Amino acid sequence: MTMTIIYLCIFAYLTGAIPFGLVFAKIFTAQDLRKIGSGNIGATNAKRAGGWRLGLATLACDVLKGAIPVLIAASVSQEYENGLKEIWMALTAISAFSGHLFPVYLKFKTGGKGVATAAGCFAVISPISLAISLVAFIITVVISNRVSAGSLAAAATLPISLLWLHQPPVIIGCTLFISLAIITRHKDNIKRLLAGTEPTIRKK
Repeated sequence: MTMTIIYLCIFAYLTGAIPFGLVFAKIFTAQDLRKIGSGNIGATNAKRAGGWRLGLATLACDVLKGAIPVLIAASVSQEYENGLKEIWMALTAISAFSGHLFPVYLKFKTGGKGVATAAGCFAVISPISLAISLVAFIITVVISNRVSAGSLAAAATLPISLLWLHQPPVIIGCTLFISLAIITRHKDNIKRLLAGTEPTIRKK
């Protein structure tokens, strides 16, 4: 059992570390996302480089690389009568999320901010909490016209919704770690939001 969860975490990390946005941008636009726009390898910057199709493809793959490992962990953990399903999912989610933030394929540098990958993880762990956070994201984006503001709102809402739904402590702890990491990754965006210089989605 111990080796199984170790293998799952390694698989989750290596899957989460795949920089889909960077790969897609190089294939379809011959651009390096790290050298354009915000320099981020996520869906928002991919959209800036290659339009909505490239952005949506990156978003979908970043979500899946969080969802698939956690789904596997949830399935495999049912084979053991130990009642530790939530721990398996939490460890796998943190591993996939960490892979996106610190990808081994990029020498642990220039990773993404983890919003889409976290969404994939919680689509399996707690779909209702994810839905609540998605509503917060959409409302904030519509009002502010900025994706980063929506991401921050979603990250702040997620642990609150899990507490409201009385999720196990290990899941809440996992969520707090992921939410704080997302907010920390957005520190430059927060500075630009406060200064009013953060890029908008559409022109006013």
